[in-house]
Order: sequence, then structure tokens, then C-alpha cells
Amino acid sequence: MSPLDALLALHAEVDREAAGTAAKHPGRLQCRRGCAACCVDGITVFEVEAGRIRRNAPEVLMQPPHPEGACAFLDAEAACRIYADRPYVCRTQGLPLRWLEERGDDVVEMRDICPLNEAGTPLEELDPADCWSIGPYEERLQAIAAAFDPGMRRVTLRSLLRTG
Repeated sequence: MSPLDALLALHAEVDREAAGTAAKHPGRLQCRRGCAACCVDGITVFEVEAGRIRRNAPEVLMQPPHPEGACAFLDAEAACRIYADRPYVCRTQGLPLRWLEERGDDVVEMRDICPLNEAGTPLEELDPADCWSIGPYEERLQAIAAAFDPGMRRVTLRSLLRTG
């Protein structure tokens, strides 16, 4: 399987799993088309994800970018112009997130959520299964990225648009 095919399969799996996590929080998640609070400038992606965008959205790459400060791929109504081909990081935004960090000799669980989605059960009280676990999918994405580009270079989303 080519790295791009592996990426497509990973993105499809992430979409299914993220939808399952989102379904556990129907009243909490405020994410909707046009909500762009998480769509900030400076987001970087591996070349393999940039390759997917270049391959599947060439017409968007010729359009002017959204003004700086927000993601370059937002349109005038703050909707994503590359939604079907958006990178992994965009596919899990808004969900309650959990990850493990090493702190000295301890491993500590950390949690976070978009400020717009804070209402509801406190994050620390959620069952771990009700959160998106950061780590497993990122490791798979890194392996796919390394197969596509052994240097595992990252590029900003804004740099993909032809601005001149």
C-alpha cells in the first residue's frame, strides 16, 4: 500500500472513531460548519498530508488564502475549503483529548478540550473511553509520513497556497 493510500485509510478510520467519540458528547460539542476557533495559523502537517491536499484540491491551492491569523484554507464564512482532505489534527479538534506525559519518574494523564466545548461533565471525571486518546494514531501517522518522506518534513498549511 502506498503512503498516500495508507493515509487515506488512516483518515477514514480516524473519522469513524472521532464520530464515535463525538456521539458520546451530543450536548457538549459546539463544533459546526463555520466554527473556526481551532482553525489557527501556523498549523504544520507532514509532507504526506500536504501531498493529499495538493493532489485532491489543486483548485483551492490557486485561490487566495484566508487572512493571516486563521487557517489559510478557511473561506469567507469560516468554512474549510479542504474539509474532505483536511489533515489529521483537524479531524479531532473539539473533542475531549487525553494523553500521557512523563514528569520525572511519573506518568501523568493530561486532558484538554476546546474552550467552546467546556460545558458539561468536568474533563477529569470523564471515562477515558469518552476522550480521544492522543498517541496511537499519531504514531501511525508518523510511520506513514516516514515512508512518504524519510526526512519527515513538516510544512505550514498556509505555505501550500500559491500566493503569487
